[in-house]
This record gives sequence, C-alpha cells and structure tokens, in this order.
Amino acid sequence: MLDSHPILSAVFPAATELAIPVHPLFEAELEAFLTARRPSARVLATQAQFKAKAGQVLVLSAPSGKVERVLMGIGSRMSVDPGLFRGLAAKLPAGDYRLARLPRGLDAQEATLAFALGLYRFDRYRKRPPSKEGGEAVPRLVAPKGVDIEAVTAVSHACALARDMINTPANDMGPLQIETIAREIAEKHGATLSVIVGDDLLEQNYPAVHAVGRAAVPHRAPRMIEMSWGDHSHPLVVLVGKGVVFDTGGLDIKPSGGMRLMKKDMGGAAHALALARMVMSAKLPVRLVVLTPVVENAISGDAMRPGDVLQTRAGLTVEVGNTDAEGRLILADALTRAAELKPVLTLDLATLTGAARVAMGPFVIPFWTADDRLAGQIEAASRATFDPLWRLPLWDGYREAIESDIADLKNDPDAWAQAGATTAALFLEKFAPTDGSWAHFDVYAWNPKSRPGYPTGGEAQAIRALFSLLKTRFPA
Repeated sequence: MLDSHPILSAVFPAATELAIPVHPLFEAELEAFLTARRPSARVLATQAQFKAKAGQVLVLSAPSGKVERVLMGIGSRMSVDPGLFRGLAAKLPAGDYRLARLPRGLDAQEATLAFALGLYRFDRYRKRPPSKEGGEAVPRLVAPKGVDIEAVTAVSHACALARDMINTPANDMGPLQIETIAREIAEKHGATLSVIVGDDLLEQNYPAVHAVGRAAVPHRAPRMIEMSWGDHSHPLVVLVGKGVVFDTGGLDIKPSGGMRLMKKDMGGAAHALALARMVMSAKLPVRLVVLTPVVENAISGDAMRPGDVLQTRAGLTVEVGNTDAEGRLILADALTRAAELKPVLTLDLATLTGAARVAMGPFVIPFWTADDRLAGQIEAASRATFDPLWRLPLWDGYREAIESDIADLKNDPDAWAQAGATTAALFLEKFAPTDGSWAHFDVYAWNPKSRPGYPTGGEAQAIRALFSLLKTRFPA
C-alpha cells in the first residue's frame, strides 16, 4: 500500500521531443492564440465550445490523428488556481506532456503537485486485465524548471496513502492493518514504534481508549500506537489522529444512512500518518511523535453505555451522554499523552463532527486554536497551498455546555449551545498540551462529489497546508 500508485511516475525531469505541449490560456488570450494556428484549431474550439474557461481542456490533433497540442483554460483571474491541474491530469490520454508556458500567477511547484494528485484512483477491488510489460500507461508531465520532483512525489504519495486507507472498507482496514501501515512507515524512515493493545491499555493508563474499543471482537482490539522519529535536540512536534476504523454509533446506534461512510472515521489517523511521512521524507529538523488511538466503536454486551462515567488518562471523569460521540473520548487520552511530552506544537486531526460539515461544507476544513500567531501561520499556509482551512472560535460562552452534573465533563454538549463542532473542540482543549501551541482540525476526509481530478471517495485535506506550515516554522 505504501508504494503502489501510478503517481510515482507522474512527473519526470527531462523534456523530450515527443512531449506534447500544453498551453494554459486565459480567456482573453484565446482569440490571439487561435488566430496564429491553423483554421482547424478554431473550428475544433468552436465545436467543443472551448472558451478557455477555468478547467476546460481541448485536445488538438494533427492531420495524422496524433495529438499535437493541448489547450487548457485557466479562466479570467489574475492568479491561477493550481488545482486546475488535477483536472488536467484526469482528462489527458496517456502520454508525455510539457507546459508550453508558465502563465502569470502560477505556482509551478503546486501545479505539478496537483497534476500528480489528479492521477489518483482507487481500484483495489475492481477486476483488472493483466498488466502489460512496463506497467500502466498514464499521462506524465515534464516538471517545469525549478520544481522539486522528489518533494512532489513524496507529498503526492503520502496523500495517496491517506486516501487509500480511507477508501479501504473496514473489513480490510481494522486496527491491526493501521498498526501494520504505521510499522511500515516507521521502518522506512528509521522511526521507533510502540503499540499497546487490549486490556494492556488499562495497565498503561489509556482508560478512555479501552472503554470505546473494548466491545470489538478480540482480533480487532483497541490499541494506542505511538511513533517517534528525529533528533531529541530538535523541537518536539506531536501529531494526533483519530482512528475509529468503523463507527456504529455504539448503543446510541446510527441509522443506516449515517453508518454508510463510517469506514472513513479513521481518516484522522490516516492524515496524521501521511503528514508524518511528509515530514520524515523531507527530514525536517524536528523531533516528531505521532499518536494514533485506534478502535472500533462496536456493539456488544461489553459496550459502554449512555450514562456511564469514564476515567481518562488526565484524571478527569467524563459522563457518556452519547456513545456516538466517541472520537473525542479516545482523543482525550491521546492529547493527554501529548501534553506529557511537552511539545512546542501539537496538531490533532479527526473526522469528529457532522456539525463541522453543516458549518463549512465538505471542502473547507475548520480549525481551532487559542494561539493567534499560529492561526495566522495556518491561514497563510492554506492560501499558499490552495488547501482550504478556516478558523472557528474557542468561544468561552459555550464552555458550560460540556459541564456534567455528576462528572467533570460530558461528551454530549447541551442542545442550547448548538455549535457542535466548537463544543467538541472545547472538550478537546481540556486535555490538550498547554506548554506549547495546539490546533484541532475537523476534517471530512471525503469527496462527496466526483469531478475531474477529484473522484468520489477518500480525500487528503489540510495536511498539505500543515506540511507547508511545518516547513516554514522548522526550515531544513
């Protein structure tokens, strides 16, 4: 799973005479471009209603029938969204291509990365014809001058890993499989890995992780995975990822429609591991710790019940008002472990609330932090990478909504507060490190709408921006 995608060969360094030119065109440039070409080019553009609008692609063929050049619409803006190149990759026939020009406002590195990301597809369960010698034929792009091909490959492959993990159904992506992937990443990059499984979680003081996952069958027992990498003299960064491999809702069982996509509820763990892989591949000067509590929120006679009061690693008690608000429970123990390490920066990623989608939709990822300087850096990284993030408030007025009558906290906020994503973030803040900065990201990890370069299914969100943030804060 770590190294199995055609994106590995999506970008190559040297131009060849056979590379087909791709002409990115603003709408205002189209007329002059067509005037300088054979009349047939204008005819084809007219027939295809190609007006160089953002995302339009027109393949022009020579009289021999061979592809001669490609026209790519980039719209009318002064700057170019590199994400258009994801759609380009998905629309091209197999072959080698080169950019005939770099239009103003285009970030060549981000455009090349987008091209690689656009080649992703998940076909593990589809019957495929035997592969021919030389592997699968895909479009390839000559990297523009100055593009770091190694970095493009590392980031695109990490994103593909996250998407593969999210797309894989729960019967093939259980706690053991996530542990195995974490081990492979650790071995590849010289990191160390420790795993606490089943009842040992109680002995090692991860009671909330155990409580959420104990109802699963023994071979899908809950576990706490901790990966460590880097020089101990470097600043410590902790990544935390929610790893609920399937969420039935527990005894507060979800309706069938709500359960349909719950294979993706381990998206936070997939994102944390993918981001860690980017950091380690780039050899950033940090000491990195990745914490992934991994459970199945199953239903059995041993399942936690509404009304139960759980212990946590932090010593705080939590009244379970809803067994379907389990993600914040396992993250509580993981964030407490992060706090014990005294990091300078902690980032947690989780498919945590439906309320985040109501507030922001599936494509914009909300985040919460009390550190205004960090928030500004995250927003700048989001703009630079075209990886959309938006800050929401840790508003004090909602804190009383998570107070319990019989315990320190409760996991289901009072209905009057309504802001379900923010009250979840306020719950997590109770356990988050206070020595350094902390930010929480409520990712969706899914494309609900298929479009060129963005197939329906698992999606890597926020981690390209966070990788940019880490490179800026901790330059190599």
